[in-house]
Amino acid sequence: MKQILKIVKSDNPIFVLMLGLCSSLAVTTKVENAFLMGLCVIIVLLFSEIIASIIKKLVPDNVKIPVYIVIIGTFVTILEIILDKYIHSLYEALSIYLPLIVVNCIVLGRVLSVASKSNLKTSIKDSLGIGLGYTISLLAISLVREIIGSNSITLIDSLSEITGFKLVVNVFPKNNLIPMSFVSSPAGAFIILGILMALFKKVGTKNESN
Repeated sequence: MKQILKIVKSDNPIFVLMLGLCSSLAVTTKVENAFLMGLCVIIVLLFSEIIASIIKKLVPDNVKIPVYIVIIGTFVTILEIILDKYIHSLYEALSIYLPLIVVNCIVLGRVLSVASKSNLKTSIKDSLGIGLGYTISLLAISLVREIIGSNSITLIDSLSEITGFKLVVNVFPKNNLIPMSFVSSPAGAFIILGILMALFKKVGTKNESN
């Protein structure tokens, strides 16, 4: 567990490695979308790293990238089919960013740099650490963006197809300051990302010095 938490902190894909930024900015307008996108990446990353680690000795170096892309693409396609059938609103909310997991630098990068060179145990820990780091980062960005931009926290919306009810919490009483719709825009997303990235780095540096 300590190793997984270390990966979450030192190899955080968004705040440290700065990977997968396009999808992270696009799906963080709602907390629910951010969480479910993170969950999808964890699932794809976990199974892709497991398979890549198992077959690493069977894959020639000159075809590694195509083979691993096919593996990742297979799991993404399975996920798309399941979401389209059972949670169609989420499938539409994640839009093009769901199939783009296939070429997401986070997933392909970890499969190539870790799973293709490591044993199964290390690959599983890496996938969970990176996946959790990605999900936590998405949740942090989406919390700030949705609270300031919409004065709400969406916990259940797309999942209402399964649960039968919605759960959206209003945070502040209505006033002239919140919501600030600018924060929900792409430009606002970059500003929030930059602020959170700076805070993450500052806290990490402070902990290391202690």
